[in-house]
Amino acid sequence: MSLSSRIVMPGQIWSVAAQDPSGPLYVTSHGSSPLETVVTMVDVSGAVHWEKAYAGTGHPRSRLSADGTLWLAYPRDKGGRTLEGILPDGSMGRTILLPCDTGEEVAAFVVLNDGFCISWAGASRMLLEAGHQPSHPPRVARYTMEGHCVWSTPIGLGTVSHPGVVGMSAETDWEIQPVKPWAPRLVEAAYSEPLLVSGDRIAASFTDESSGIGRTFFLDLVSGTVVGATNPAPSGRKAISGPGEFLIGSQGYGQFTMSRFDRNGRETSQWASHGAMTVDSYGTIRGPELSNSLAFKLQFRQLAPANELLDGPPLAGYYTSHPALDCDGTSVFWRDGKLLAVDAEMTLHELFAMDDSRNIMGRTLLLDGGRVALSLDSEIVVFQTQLGALAGGPWPCGDANLLGNPVLS
Repeated sequence: MSLSSRIVMPGQIWSVAAQDPSGPLYVTSHGSSPLETVVTMVDVSGAVHWEKAYAGTGHPRSRLSADGTLWLAYPRDKGGRTLEGILPDGSMGRTILLPCDTGEEVAAFVVLNDGFCISWAGASRMLLEAGHQPSHPPRVARYTMEGHCVWSTPIGLGTVSHPGVVGMSAETDWEIQPVKPWAPRLVEAAYSEPLLVSGDRIAASFTDESSGIGRTFFLDLVSGTVVGATNPAPSGRKAISGPGEFLIGSQGYGQFTMSRFDRNGRETSQWASHGAMTVDSYGTIRGPELSNSLAFKLQFRQLAPANELLDGPPLAGYYTSHPALDCDGTSVFWRDGKLLAVDAEMTLHELFAMDDSRNIMGRTLLLDGGRVALSLDSEIVVFQTQLGALAGGPWPCGDANLLGNPVLS
């Protein structure tokens, strides 16, 4: 296996997407500062097709649609937010103005077949005018392609708690005890997979900014009605597991679980594992484990029926690019300075290694001819491998992998 190209971008990369396995890459990154967003189309050899700069939000949000339009959310000069469609040739397509409250911004969005679904939450503090605070509570809304609001549902996170969150004070005679339930001062969208849409269901995740304790709310895509919600828990990785079904992970404060929820928001399975999972077309769930605690010996795992775990190879390190899956059942991902592959028999293969400690990385993209592309901080690295073609499946392949738009129609 070989490293075929290294492509340096203007700043920290937030997302990389491709319309198809043979096409160029759409890259969204910071520019000279977090208040500038740069969108670039580049091919895997490093040739730049076009580049555009926009006002930034500190957390650039972009999604690629099936027709090659890259949708970008950014703030307007006189308030409000804008969704702009950038066409494959770099020209501006449709522009949609989104009215919103002062101190509110697009925290996450996805592109639907007929419009958009958006999670709204408190704006980045660097964007707030003097004297303004981020708005509360957050909400989830659906829009048409013309920008008309179909529905908007406020989200009440409520009080949160977790047995693993402990503290001490004069009230407890300075003994360490679990913290009593508290009302969050600021609620934000979850960091990992904050908004997923599968069939007629939405999974929107929000957390308490200070602790990372949060909940995922399941909404009906047609009406916006909340049909269920998880209990407060440390936020973790998430995935689409099938039509109307989701995997919701939780890790931190001693918790280390992945649970499956059905379209009615009911938990149907729970595994004593947490990680970046793929779900293939047969419903097989596999992936590398992730935990902040040294107490867990991390492995590549398969989440089997009846809440059982199948053990794969042990894994060193922590920071991991979300895997891609090929048609032979091999998962490929970057971890601990190495490009790793775990085949269908759960055998680990080290494809490439280099002395690299960067811990800001994106998804793994599997392209034509066995090429693997991923982002490391401000650089895209492309490898030539013998992997097969990209597999189909709910996550992260099919609708969600190349486009970076986590929607399963």
